[in-house]
Amino acid sequence: MPVRPTTTPLLLAASTLLAAGTLTACGGGSGDDPDTVKISFKQSTDNKIRVMDTYLEDIKKQFEKENPGKKVKLVPIKAPDSEYYTKLQQMLRSPKTAPDLVYEDTFLINSDITSGYLKPLDPYLAKWKDWDQFIGTAKTAAKAADGKTYGVPDGTDTRGLWFSKAIFKKAGLPADWQPKTWDDVLEAARTVKKKVPGVTPLNVYTGKPAGEAATMQGFQMLAYGTGKDPLYDPAAKKWVTGSQGFKDSLEFVETVYKEKLGPDVSDALDPNFATRVRGELLPEGKLAINLDGSWLPQDWGKGAGHEWPEWSQKLGLAAMPTQNGQAPGKVSMSGGWTWAIPAKADNPDLAFKFVETMQTKANAKKWYVANSGIAVRKDVAADPAYVKAQPGIKFFTDLVASTYYRPAYPEYPKVSTAIQEAMESVTTGDSSVEEAASAYDEEVDSATDGQVIEKQRQQ
Repeated sequence: MPVRPTTTPLLLAASTLLAAGTLTACGGGSGDDPDTVKISFKQSTDNKIRVMDTYLEDIKKQFEKENPGKKVKLVPIKAPDSEYYTKLQQMLRSPKTAPDLVYEDTFLINSDITSGYLKPLDPYLAKWKDWDQFIGTAKTAAKAADGKTYGVPDGTDTRGLWFSKAIFKKAGLPADWQPKTWDDVLEAARTVKKKVPGVTPLNVYTGKPAGEAATMQGFQMLAYGTGKDPLYDPAAKKWVTGSQGFKDSLEFVETVYKEKLGPDVSDALDPNFATRVRGELLPEGKLAINLDGSWLPQDWGKGAGHEWPEWSQKLGLAAMPTQNGQAPGKVSMSGGWTWAIPAKADNPDLAFKFVETMQTKANAKKWYVANSGIAVRKDVAADPAYVKAQPGIKFFTDLVASTYYRPAYPEYPKVSTAIQEAMESVTTGDSSVEEAASAYDEEVDSATDGQVIEKQRQQ
């Protein structure tokens, strides 16, 4: 879904007051009704998009019908990604506000586990026969260093390049465009700028307002294509500093904005820009190339907020290439979300019972299709009805073979913020690539208490 992915909260000190004020309105835990399960999730800031709301309302009806006397209270948190994480963490801290079930991004779950906010689910999973249907990588995303599992994944995602066939035709670019290197991507954007004025050639999410969209859809789609230990060294169990791959990735971002191949900087740093990309720029033919996720079509389906039934005829799909075309030739990043039970939940047993209802094969398939997600249940992935449900599913599912996962250790949210700051500084021109990379190294060293390993940065 579009919220894949942001990082730990922007302006935490300021937003704490905002979050605290929001909690009462949200109606978190009350501790006085053992027959009601309270469920918190991220509600889209786009009033036209109700994919999650519609799905959960349907599951609520099923659950209440199957469990007479039990009630479901949906507690939506309507906020941009970064604010959602702030508010959710505030709710998890107190039994007065903690819901019974929460929607957790896999990048943040280890941080919340370390903070003691979540309950291990192993006793429930051991008795749940459907758990065997979940693929191993998806299970790993919700497993902590203690070996326990703290979330049930509801799908995964991949990322690639979306491009406008109409703009490409005007620019004289091929309809079956498949770039082999970063330079190919930049050259296509330069051609669009020259031959099709009035459109944005290339969107690469950047900066703190974009949050995790900048880190994952933007930076890491580049960094993991360099093949140069961009963020974390698993053998040393340390975070990487001094990486040439990191610097090269920043240079790509700098080039996009310095050459005015991307959106205006003020637009790029708008926290709601991703909503505009999906709802306006792509459907209206104002954006040529968009480095983004597999979930975009959820906004364009029948009954969705920005119906665009012809999107599959209007847009082409290409894999993001590696830096110089080196093997395996393409790059994707995968993440996803999980359903987790807070440590301070009033009704954890009822919460897991709700998860079981959500995660039947039929309901899981319904969610993957509505959410434009990639199945993490083996039985759904093998279902021909799922594969044929929507254009693009096969393309994005095939990218799983060349995908990477974020190093989602407890320190990752701070590292992610440092990446966003580095991106933002080269986007605005406030720092050179070298200055931004050096500032990142210092920030990561501090954020991880010196748990870093330096790679020689080539000049």
